[in-house]
Amino acid sequence: MTTEAQTVTEREGRAGGGMQTFMRLFRQFGTTGIFILLVIAAATQSDAFLTERNIMNVLRQMSGIGIMAIGMLFVILTRGIDLSVGSLAALGAVASAFLIQQYDLWLALTFVVLMGAACGAASGFLIAFMKLPAFVITLAMMTAARGFALIMSNGQPIMPGTDGAALQAWGTSFALGLPNPALLMVILFALAFVVLNFTRYGRLIKAIGSNPDAVRLSGINVPLHVMSVYVISGALATIAGVIVTARSGVGSASVGVGQELDVIAAVVIGGASLMGGRGGVINTFIGVMILGVIGNIMNLAGVPGYHQQVYLGAIIVVAVVLQHGTQLFRR
Repeated sequence: MTTEAQTVTEREGRAGGGMQTFMRLFRQFGTTGIFILLVIAAATQSDAFLTERNIMNVLRQMSGIGIMAIGMLFVILTRGIDLSVGSLAALGAVASAFLIQQYDLWLALTFVVLMGAACGAASGFLIAFMKLPAFVITLAMMTAARGFALIMSNGQPIMPGTDGAALQAWGTSFALGLPNPALLMVILFALAFVVLNFTRYGRLIKAIGSNPDAVRLSGINVPLHVMSVYVISGALATIAGVIVTARSGVGSASVGVGQELDVIAAVVIGGASLMGGRGGVINTFIGVMILGVIGNIMNLAGVPGYHQQVYLGAIIVVAVVLQHGTQLFRR
């Protein structure tokens, strides 16, 4: 009897160990596997999917969301959320078009990025130092930033004029075989990868999300670091808005409506934990590409835009359920 009981226990242990191994591998490579399967499915459904023109279009269209996803990843790693990124992108789009008419191109763009960083700093200060809920504060910033964009543009699209020709030329050109906006996105992802994985700041951001009390007891200024991720998110959101102006040649306050959902979805699909401390740059990039592939194949298949939003919501739910399931098995 003892031998039989031991045998049963060993089998259960092997089964449990096998499931834990599977879940560990899924956490590490699940996002990549999903992306590969989607690409294969998309290629079989449409001959146009793997054409160079279509791939470049996907990269160009997802560049703004990808750049905002970098900032969102930093925020989520600290157990935060930033609902203002879409509105800050609109503010960046409108402000860049407006200021280019008045000032030198680089001066105007520098001011726009600093403006986004200042908005992020305002949100971050209230969240980190005043201990106010991130959801409420960034929701308020979302409303205020959209309002400022509407006021600045008077509710009408703004043309950058002849001084914005260089920006528009950049937005529609290629470098190193990629559209310039996509190349900028890749560069920023590479920079974020280095920061999060090879710098003290990046390690602290992850540690704050995992155990903020331990980090604080070690003498680190936790509120300052938390505030900094909102500064990064705000600056990157306005850069995404500038990219829209560069691509379209128009600064509009309607830019980024609802895109905070896409950005959060990309980060969550990439495996980042909404409880903080877990998430990676490479998987976030793949999450962005997954959203791009899904949207592109639905467009090629003629799926209406409203239906696409329903599917996107379902994808977020599935991603969170899978993430929660892997955490349970890890315990």
